[in-house]
Amino acid sequence: MIDSPNTQPDHKALLKLAQARMPYGKYVGRRLVDLPESYLIWLSRKGFPKGELGELLSTSYVVKVNGLEYLFEALRDDKLAKSPPLTGDG
Repeated sequence: MIDSPNTQPDHKALLKLAQARMPYGKYVGRRLVDLPESYLIWLSRKGFPKGELGELLSTSYVVKVNGLEYLFEALRDDKLAKSPPLTGDG
């Protein structure tokens, strides 16, 4: 039997994604996991921005198109999920 790689979710990464908010544009202040799927599809075609924001937006895209939003329901009302928008690429 072949060992499969660790497929456990990275809890810190999920929490970071749940906390991240859009720093600019039409959806400023909205949680990335709450962005409309159509917007994330548009971004995926246009190209995600570089840096941390782009990585988080790309992950949000994967979450949306695979119907995994439920993973963030428990974090939606969590005090930790109320963070300011991201700044810059770092």
